Amino acid sequence: MVAAGEQVVSNRVWTIPNALSFLRLVLVPVFAVLIVDGRDGWALLVLAVSGASDYLDGNLARRWNQVTRIGQLLDPFADRLYILTTLLGLAYRGLVPWWLVVVLVARDLTMVATLPVLAKLGHSALPVHFLGKAGTFCLLYAFPLLLLGELSPTLSLVAGALGWAFALWGTGLYWWAGILYVQQVGQLWRGEHRGEHRGEHRGGRA
Repeated sequence: MVAAGEQVVSNRVWTIPNALSFLRLVLVPVFAVLIVDGRDGWALLVLAVSGASDYLDGNLARRWNQVTRIGQLLDPFADRLYILTTLLGLAYRGLVPWWLVVVLVARDLTMVATLPVLAKLGHSALPVHFLGKAGTFCLLYAFPLLLLGELSPTLSLVAGALGWAFALWGTGLYWWAGILYVQQVGQLWRGEHRGEHRGEHRGGRA
C-alpha cells in the first residue's frame, strides 16, 4: 500500500517523460559534432533544448505519475554524458585544460569502482547526495557559459569569469559528494561484516 503523497516508481519503459530522456541521449552525438567543429551557437541551442527536456520530463513524470526506474537512471546518465562531451570538446579546442578532464573523469571512475561492492551488498546504487546535485548543476552551467564566451568578445569577460567560477565550484562539490558516497559505501560494508561476525558468534555459542 502506497502512503498518501508517496511517489510510485514503476518498471514502465515507454512513457512520454522517458521518450524525452531518450531524445536527450540521441542529441549527444549531434552536440559533440557541433562543439568540436566550433559551431558554438548551434551547440548552445542543443544544450538549451536538452535542458528544457530535462526539466520537462521530470515535471511530467511527477505530474502524470509516470516516474520509472529507467527514467531515474537515464536522467543523471544524460547529465554526466553532456558534461563529459562538453568537457572533452572544450579541452580538444584548448578552451579548458586537460587536467580538469582528468579530475572530473577520475571522480566518476571512483564512483564506478563502488558498484561491485554495492552489488555484493545487494544494492544497485545509493541515493544521490544533494552536494552531488549541486555540483552537477554548477557544471551544467559552467561549460555553456564558457561556450557563450566564445560567441562574442563582449560576453567573453563576464561569461568566462562566471563559467570558471561554476566550473571550480562544481568540481569541488562533485568530489565532496563523491567522497561522502564512498564513505557511505564503506559504512554499509563494515555494517554488513559486523552483522556477519555477530551471526557467527551467536552460532558458535548455540
